[in-house]
Amino acid sequence: MSQRGKQDELGEYRPLSYFQLMEVSLRELLVEKGIVSDAEVQATLEDMRARGPDTGARVVARAWVDADFKARLLENGTRACEAFGLDVPALRLVVVENTPQVHNVIVCTLCSCYPRMLLGLPPDWYKSSHYRSRVVREPRAVLAEFGLRLPDAVQLRVHDSTADMRYLVLPMRPAGTAGWSEARLASIVTRDCMIGVAVPESSGSE
Repeated sequence: MSQRGKQDELGEYRPLSYFQLMEVSLRELLVEKGIVSDAEVQATLEDMRARGPDTGARVVARAWVDADFKARLLENGTRACEAFGLDVPALRLVVVENTPQVHNVIVCTLCSCYPRMLLGLPPDWYKSSHYRSRVVREPRAVLAEFGLRLPDAVQLRVHDSTADMRYLVLPMRPAGTAGWSEARLASIVTRDCMIGVAVPESSGSE
């Protein structure tokens, strides 16, 4: 790939955006100065692409069964996840809890800041200007388009991520899951539940 463009799915070159050019230029400079190698860059990219929401789901499941961990998670998400054995970058992770009275939704209105270490790569709709602009203005309408209709009495809170702060929704544990193992609980926690555009259903399997 040149600094002026990259190939699309049809093999045609299209111009890079300003920020893509900045990323390419910085990466090539770091490689040229020997600070990182191409192999290290590729390994990091592959690691990022391999991540999925299962890590976040395990965190949620632990919070559902361990009241002390839940309290630590809500107090300081970064520290709690590190104690859980996860590698959290140098940023603040804020965990917000859904209750019968309050439902939380996550967005990044400026770009697509997202807890990738817990959820993997963000979905395309999360990065779209359509979602980013509308969910702060009409969250109930947006959630309805995802199939989630909440009672009018439930308060909606929209949290805007930043470059140094990420949010994670701790959804409510569904009824009918008493006695389930952590693994089974984690199986019903989806990426969308931890963004806040869905809720877990008690239909997971062992």
